[in-house]
Amino acid sequence: MAENKADSAAIDIEGLIYHSIKAQISQDLFMSPNCCIFKTPTILLELNEKAYVPDAFSIGPFHHGCPKFEETEKIKRMYLEGLFSRSPSPEKMLRDLINSVKHVEREVRECYSGPIGYSPDEFVKILVIDGCFIIELFRKMTAEKPIELDDPIFTRACMLQFLLHDLILLENQVPWMVLDHLFNMTTVPTHNKPLIELVKFFLHHYFVTEPPSGYPPIQDWQDMKHIVDVCRKLLFSSIAEENIDRLGFDWTLFPSATSLIEAGVKIKRGESRSYFLDIKFHNGVLEIPLLRIQETTETLFRNIISFEQCYPNCESRFTSYAMLLDNLINNDKDVDVLCENNVIENWLNPADAVLFFNKLYYNAGVKKFYYQSLCKKMKKYCNRRWPRWRAMLVRNYFNTPWAILSTTAAATLLILSFLQTWYAIYKK
Repeated sequence: MAENKADSAAIDIEGLIYHSIKAQISQDLFMSPNCCIFKTPTILLELNEKAYVPDAFSIGPFHHGCPKFEETEKIKRMYLEGLFSRSPSPEKMLRDLINSVKHVEREVRECYSGPIGYSPDEFVKILVIDGCFIIELFRKMTAEKPIELDDPIFTRACMLQFLLHDLILLENQVPWMVLDHLFNMTTVPTHNKPLIELVKFFLHHYFVTEPPSGYPPIQDWQDMKHIVDVCRKLLFSSIAEENIDRLGFDWTLFPSATSLIEAGVKIKRGESRSYFLDIKFHNGVLEIPLLRIQETTETLFRNIISFEQCYPNCESRFTSYAMLLDNLINNDKDVDVLCENNVIENWLNPADAVLFFNKLYYNAGVKKFYYQSLCKKMKKYCNRRWPRWRAMLVRNYFNTPWAILSTTAAATLLILSFLQTWYAIYKK
C-alpha cells in the first residue's frame, strides 16, 4: 500500500511538472500570425539603445504609463480635443470611435509581441488616444489642419524633433488597421487626402530629400502593418528584384568607394526621382540615389532593419542595403568620395558617418542578399585591366589642367625627338 501511494504521488508530481512545463512553453513560444509590432531584440540594442526607445512620446502599450511621458500625454489629449472640436457632436464621435476599436480589440492585441498587461477597456483607450493623436498630427504636418499659434509641438523645435524620432520606432506603433479606421471615421470634406498620402508626405518631407516619381503598385493598402512598415515599403521598388540571386545567398564582397574609383568605376548620383534603394551599375557607372544622413536617419534605418529581422518571412531588402553601404564605406576617404559625387549629404562629421554605416546592420542577417547580381557585375568589371589602367592614367597624369599641359608637352617633346631621330637615320 505504501509503495502504491508513493508511486501514485510520484506520477502526480510528474504530471504536474509535465503540464506546467507544457503550459509555460506554449505561453512563451506562441506568436499570433497577426504579430507585427515587436520589442527590439536585446542583441540589436547593444550598439545604440537610444535608437529604439522613445524620447518624449509613448505610442501604443509597450511604453504607456512611464512617468517621463506624463507631460506629453497632456499634449495628446489636447490634440484629441482639437480633433473632436470639429465634429458637430464630439461625444457621439468619441463613443463611435471607442466602439469601433472595441470590435477589433482582440485582433489588434495579437499584433503585439508578448502579453499586453491592460484590460480590454484600457487597451482600447490607449489605441484611440494615440491613434487620433497621430492622425491629427499628420493633418497638421500636411497643412490640412491649421497649426495654432500656441501649438505645443510645432512651436517648439525640440518637441518636433523628439516626435519625429518617436514615430518611427518599432516598439512605438499603433497597428495600421486602427489608424486607417480612425482616420476614415474622422475625415471631413475639407480633408480629402487618404492616410497613406499623409504618411508619404511625412516620410519624404522629414527623412528623404526627394520622393520618387511613382510608387510600387500595392494591391491592398490593408496589408500595411504600421508606420514603420509603410516607410519601408515606400523606400524600395520592384526594380530591386533584378539583383536577387535566385540560387540562394552567395556573399560577394563589394569594393569600397575609393577602390571603385581606382578600378575605373565612375560613381554618380542616381536620378532625382529614383527609389531610395534603387542602386544600378551599367557600363562602368555606379548610380546611387541621394542619401541624406542626419540625426533621425539612424533611427529610421535601425527600426526598419529590426522589423525585417523580427517579422516572419520578411524580405531583407533594407538590411541588404545596409550591408552594401557598409562595404562601400570603410573610412573617411570613402565618405568624401561619395559626398564629392553628390551621392551623400552628410550632416555628421566623416568619422561619425563611417561608424554609422559600419555598425548599422551589426548582429542582423539576411536569407537573400538583394544586391548579389550587382556585386557580381561590379567584381567582374573591377577585375578588368583597362579600366584600372585608364583610371590610373587619369589620376596620375590628367587630374589637373596643369598636369594635362605638362603631360601633353612631354608627349609632344617625345614625339618630336622620335621624329628627329627617325629623320636623321632615314637621311643617312
